[in-house]
Amino acid sequence: MVDLLFVIVPHSLLLDIAGPAEAFRLANLHLGARGMPPRFNLRFSADTPALSTSVGLCVADLEPLPEMLRAPTWIVLVGQPSAFARKSSPEIEATAQWLRRTMRAPLDARDSPHRLVAICSGALLAARAGLIGERQCTTHHELLGVLRTLAPKAQVVDNRVFLVDGPVASSAGVTAGIDLALHLIAEACGEAVAAAVAEDMVVYLRRSELDPGLSPFLAHRRHMHAAVHRVQDAVSAAPEREWTLASMAALAHVTERHLLRLFLRHAGVSPLHYLQAMRLERARQSLEHGASVTIAAEVAGFRSGLHLRRAWHRKWGGSPRDALRPAAIRPAFEAAAHAE
Repeated sequence: MVDLLFVIVPHSLLLDIAGPAEAFRLANLHLGARGMPPRFNLRFSADTPALSTSVGLCVADLEPLPEMLRAPTWIVLVGQPSAFARKSSPEIEATAQWLRRTMRAPLDARDSPHRLVAICSGALLAARAGLIGERQCTTHHELLGVLRTLAPKAQVVDNRVFLVDGPVASSAGVTAGIDLALHLIAEACGEAVAAAVAEDMVVYLRRSELDPGLSPFLAHRRHMHAAVHRVQDAVSAAPEREWTLASMAALAHVTERHLLRLFLRHAGVSPLHYLQAMRLERARQSLEHGASVTIAAEVAGFRSGLHLRRAWHRKWGGSPRDALRPAAIRPAFEAAAHAE
């Protein structure tokens, strides 16, 4: 049984606590329904017995930070709003010192049963404690620069939902903490339990380590032009359609040349570039759910598996089958994320 120790700091984001905690609680319930013992012992600890959270709700009866780990322990570091996470405080320094004393040796030990789980800006607390080292990690997109400053040797990865590097796991934002929790539940309890938890929590799409923090379906949408949004909505909803620049222009009620100008000005890409990105993302999701290259190409709107392979190679390098091999494709996805 794993002690799941949530470390609470002043102004902690409530969803960083409640979202993952609920996922692990439900995992215990599903294990019990299968006649198996619970796997996670949820504990909540802080430097003081009561603290106010980001929404003003006070959490009380918090246990003291333990002096030693008496059982296999996953320490969960929850985040704070950016305004608080950017700067330290006496409470943060005290917690960082406790982390350094308690976790440095276990994280360096071979085959350690302990691990560090950083939700959102919780990665900054791990960095202040000197626990990230040269590992891969991520955090909320607004705080990536701060994380790089606090952990200069770390491999800070942009635009990723979560990352797991040995005993250290980190997630990009508050809801990404739920994705990370489901991933850890799948590792510890099996995919069936994780799927059941996701269904209970009505998680529409369980994201993986390869998924970007900003969904391609949301990229290039930070504008206010109604006609461009109308075309983007239609293309992202049905990328498999026989889209042409003419059919997109007809949907926007403008000429093809004017639609190209509108897209470049407001979305930053051409309409056909946007269509290609939607098709590639649809194909990638299909591949990760077990589809063959031929089927993935068909459901995404590519004329053939060969056309998908060519588009994939231009975008990320390698082959569509790399979607099934995270270690192989990770550098390509990271390079593409930086390029965009």
